Amino acid sequence: MTTKIAKHSLRILVAGGGVAGQALAFWLTRGGHQVTVVERFPALRASGAQVDLRGQGIEAVERMGLLETVRSRLVDEAGVAFVDSRGKPKATILANTSGKGRQTLTSEYEIMRGDMVRILHEASTNDTEYVFGKSVDGFDQDADRVTAHFSDGTSGEYDLLIGADGQGSRIRRALLPEGFDPYWRVGIHMAYWFVPRIASDTDIRDTYMVPGGRQIMRRSDNATETQVYFVMREESAEASAIHRAPVEQQQKWWAERFRDAGWQTDRFIEGMKDSPFFYSQEIAQVRVDSWSKGRVVLAGDAAHCASPYSGMGISGGLVGAYVLAGEINRHANDRPTALANYDRVLRPFVDEIQGKVNPRVLRVGMPMHKHAISAFQNVTALACFFHIPALVARFSKEDRGGDWQLPAYADAHAA
Repeated sequence: MTTKIAKHSLRILVAGGGVAGQALAFWLTRGGHQVTVVERFPALRASGAQVDLRGQGIEAVERMGLLETVRSRLVDEAGVAFVDSRGKPKATILANTSGKGRQTLTSEYEIMRGDMVRILHEASTNDTEYVFGKSVDGFDQDADRVTAHFSDGTSGEYDLLIGADGQGSRIRRALLPEGFDPYWRVGIHMAYWFVPRIASDTDIRDTYMVPGGRQIMRRSDNATETQVYFVMREESAEASAIHRAPVEQQQKWWAERFRDAGWQTDRFIEGMKDSPFFYSQEIAQVRVDSWSKGRVVLAGDAAHCASPYSGMGISGGLVGAYVLAGEINRHANDRPTALANYDRVLRPFVDEIQGKVNPRVLRVGMPMHKHAISAFQNVTALACFFHIPALVARFSKEDRGGDWQLPAYADAHAA
């Protein structure tokens, strides 16, 4: 006669209440665990620019039973146009809405980050303890427990600590050897903010290329608001440091580098000061050899940020949370096996989506000289005339996550 070993209900602390952290809470509570999510912001951080779902990320949301909810809150973005200094489209690549193949530059599932965060919160809040305005400042661990030390001076004991605290993760910093640099940089920087929408702002994302390796994007997610993105190639200590400066200094830095760009640049720079949101970042991936140590494990961007240019940032976070929670739920009595399997199962997927980011290819889309911009636009226009982007997308067998298959977990059932 075989005796079935009862599963433990683990006390799990998740540091970070973003997409990955809330997806973890969703799946782990369905595995019967007691989950606390601490978020350093004083309220749900339901803000940010437009994000998308692709490939395995769509399937992960579908397994949560949330795909129809996501559909109901999608941004209406029909495609991407490459425009000249007068705003005239030189080439337009439409979204692939056939339901087959792969997504184009615009996904069929475009959504504001804030809406995605709210959807996940609504789905997980009843079973999860959320604590806002508090962060994990440090931790100690031994064979039996991990003790988290919080920003308010209190401490708590848990069976597992998950660092889902983003690209600049404090948890990751404490896990890695001193002096280890987890970032793989591509020499590109980005800032984005919101300005009032005007009549000429359509449901097509405009992309304007500027000499000097610069690019401006405009996309409108609702009737009153337009998102602005400034992107540029620069490999300098000054560029890397600006993202840690006060916001006013960041805005001045970006304005100085784009003031001569033409098109609607004056409108966009003027709108900076009154924008309800402004974010500046260096485009980088997080690459580390191990995602766990003892009772502490990393998830989402803290573990494997793939960068915006992968097209799989949000999808990667959702897939990673699904796999980590699935392995914990499957091996609740055997933490080392759960965390080893998490790395073994997910690593090929992460390698795939990170490997799709090629700095040399990115530089083709951000030319230094005017003649190279004209050449890019002409080639793209010719390809669009013959419907090549649409045909390639529709008949592709794989999206950006490759042929990696989302595993099945018996304990991970959507409500």
